[in-house]
Amino acid sequence: MQDSLRVFKEYLLQKGYKNTQQRLHILRAFLDFAGHCAAEELLSAARERDPSVSQATVYRTLKLLCNAGLARELYFGDGLARFESRLDVEEHHDHLICERCGLTIEFFSEGIEHLQEELARQHNFVPTRHRLYLYGVCSSCGEAGHCAASGAS
Repeated sequence: MQDSLRVFKEYLLQKGYKNTQQRLHILRAFLDFAGHCAAEELLSAARERDPSVSQATVYRTLKLLCNAGLARELYFGDGLARFESRLDVEEHHDHLICERCGLTIEFFSEGIEHLQEELARQHNFVPTRHRLYLYGVCSSCGEAGHCAASGAS
């Protein structure tokens, strides 16, 4: 976490932004999340540290975290932006997303990576980046006809 704090403070200084306690509370709350978080979830976590943190400050700080290279904004097709730490991502990964309960599973497949490279080569195409989201129904939702995680049916 100390490296993230240092990187963020240096970024703020370099860009001429103030290094406020609220921004640091938001960063710490963000780094405490495992996996993906929505801005609203981060707002709740940050308010546990400082009740005066506003929604606007969370959104602005998330943008700063993305620009500083500490966070990545993701869209899983449900209209809600989610964020993940770029520091926790040591290698590329893809996502399985349940359309019923929103469960998101990160995975890496050497086979998929090789197939993408081969397809690019066959089409004389040089990929610079990619994201793969597979949408479907998780085993909990599929087996019971509803999702045990959310209680929805």
